[in-house]
Amino acid sequence: MGQASVGRTRCDRLRWFRARWALLTTGPHRDRGMSTAEYAVGTIAACAFAAILFKVVTSPEVQQLITGLINRALNVAG
Repeated sequence: MGQASVGRTRCDRLRWFRARWALLTTGPHRDRGMSTAEYAVGTIAACAFAAILFKVVTSPEVQQLITGLINRALNVAG
């Protein structure tokens, strides 16, 4: 009887600890990710950033800077 009651209490404590750990790590009201609206806003923001970056990189001034940098690097190496 002594071993069975000790095992049962240990099992109960382990079950309580696992339940408590799950509650602490996930929480009953915590968000587990973005909702569909947040995905939409995030996607639009990423696309807008990509469009601005594309415009900057394809501008003549930036292309001249990049071309000059590459030419200078090739002249130094060769």
